[in-house]
Amino acid sequence: MTATLTLGPMQARHWPEVEAIYAAGIATGHATFEATTPTWDAFDAGHLPGHRHVCLDGDGSVLGWAAASPVSARAVYAGVVEHSLYVAPAASGRGVGRALLAELIRSTEAAGIWTIQSSVFPENTTSLALHRAAGFRQVGVRRRIARMTTGPLAGHWRDTILLERRSATVESLSGTDPDPTS
Repeated sequence: MTATLTLGPMQARHWPEVEAIYAAGIATGHATFEATTPTWDAFDAGHLPGHRHVCLDGDGSVLGWAAASPVSARAVYAGVVEHSLYVAPAASGRGVGRALLAELIRSTEAAGIWTIQSSVFPENTTSLALHRAAGFRQVGVRRRIARMTTGPLAGHWRDTILLERRSATVESLSGTDPDPTS
């Protein structure tokens, strides 16, 4: 990461730029099944406050963002989150994604979260490489999991690759490994 980039907590004031970056990802057809961006209130309600980060340029503009959501309301899954990470097209190749993913891993481990997961389209090779470099492993392929509803791929069934990263730090603090085969 260059000296002009800084990380910080995502705040409501960042939403217009975060939303624009999200919309650019949606437009690619290879970032999400979502057809439109949510409102700030919907985004805020669905993502954990301590695990929403932005990467800012020297002038304070948002270059990318990462956010985590709980996968379940059940207490047994309190340590499992699903995340999203988006980088502005103009900021590609500047280390923004790497910095955001590292910050998300830091914040989740500090909170006792033991698993971060994500689903990535197979065509999104940049995201797959980023996640693998950060210690994520492929859990499986979800074949024809859902269909695109808009854009040039509307009506097409899509596969996703399910990735996860287990925290060795959080597991070592608990004294037991819930899955000794992992």
